[in-house]
Amino acid sequence: MKSKSSHGFKRVFNATRYSWQGLVAAFKNEAAFREEVLLTFIMLPVALWLDVTQVERILLVGTVVLVLIIELINSAIEAVVDRIGSEHHELSGRAKDIGSAAVMLAMLLTGYTWLAILFF
Repeated sequence: MKSKSSHGFKRVFNATRYSWQGLVAAFKNEAAFREEVLLTFIMLPVALWLDVTQVERILLVGTVVLVLIIELINSAIEAVVDRIGSEHHELSGRAKDIGSAAVMLAMLLTGYTWLAILFF
C-alpha cells in the first residue's frame, strides 16, 4: 500500500509552506502575537548591537524567540478550544489559562535574562 505522505524535498517544501501559513494566521488573528513580533523587531537588533559575549547574545535572542514560540503554541491551543465550542467549560478555560501562564513565564524569563545581562 502506497503512503500518502510526501518525502524528500516535497515534504520539506510543504512543511515550510504550512509553517509560513501558521505564522501569517497568527499575525493576522492574534493581537498578542503582533505585539510580540513588534517587540522582537526592536529587541533583536539591540541584542545584536550590544557589546556582550556570544553566549549572552544567544540568551538575549533565544529568550525573545522563545516568547514567540510559546505564543504560537498558546494561540494554537486557543484555536482548538474555540473550535470545540463557545460555551464555557472548566477544562476549556483551564487550557487557555495554562497556555497564557506559559507565555507569561516565558516573558518573565526574557525580562530576567535581559536585566541580568544588561545590569548585573
